Amino acid sequence: MKSLTMTHPVLRFFVKEELLLLLVALFWGTSYGLTKSALIYTSVLLFIAIRFLSTHLILLYVTVKDFKAGLNKDWPIALPTGFLLLGIFCCEVYGVSLTSAANAAFLISLSIIITAGLEGFLSKQKVDKRLYLLAFMSLIGVIALTYKGGLDITMNQGDWLILGAAFLRGLMVILTKALCQNKAITNLSLTSIQSLIVGLGALALAFISLSIEHIQLPKDPRFWLISLYLVLFCTLFAFFIQNYAVRRISATKVSLLMGSEPLFGALFAIIFLGEGFTWVQAIGGTLIFISISYATQMKHQS
Repeated sequence: MKSLTMTHPVLRFFVKEELLLLLVALFWGTSYGLTKSALIYTSVLLFIAIRFLSTHLILLYVTVKDFKAGLNKDWPIALPTGFLLLGIFCCEVYGVSLTSAANAAFLISLSIIITAGLEGFLSKQKVDKRLYLLAFMSLIGVIALTYKGGLDITMNQGDWLILGAAFLRGLMVILTKALCQNKAITNLSLTSIQSLIVGLGALALAFISLSIEHIQLPKDPRFWLISLYLVLFCTLFAFFIQNYAVRRISATKVSLLMGSEPLFGALFAIIFLGEGFTWVQAIGGTLIFISISYATQMKHQS
């Protein structure tokens, strides 16, 4: 059966997959600080529920339309990736709330190496060995980019949660590619179903673990402005592009390009927050830039 991926025409006029993934990294690079700000107004689980149920509602009309058109015959394949995504965000958002943004950016980028290792171990297809070198170079770049002086190897609970999220991220990319290859489900519907599972799962966990007074919708407009940005750019756009790209190019390459988010986070902090930039961080940013620039020029690997 021929793969039914994105049937909507808008993407045909857009740029190549690699550049779309760099846009995802750019948006994700701004998300850590915004997530910390959003958690001032609500709990982790309610924040996740609001973010992903909102994403599902935005996509609901198109998803129903695609189901009626018979484009989503293989929709059950979205279920395991949805539950895996719930685990990723529970680990990631709790981790961000308990550790520094720099630690989170570094540890989550370990998913680059994890994805490369998992794809090499699990995939029946040969992975371009250059991607392993680029992944390692990018990881060294992330270490330098997030280096703040001194050497503190102590890890707190938040760090371990982010490390868990990094492992699950790598597994998510591999599993999405394995399950969705040559299957009849559109990328928007895949994103919508995944978002519904994450949103309902987080809401159920909130009712189980929180008292009723902690399950209230925030009233501050700043929370909703932050949430709108995260929903549109860091969730809806980001996971649609991930689902779209992973069906076309190597999972390691997808992870490598999306793992450049600390570079964009650092640039955001320099330009908009007026933070300084050391020569060590400059070297780190350069290594990441070189690795992603080379990766975007490599031929597609499915």
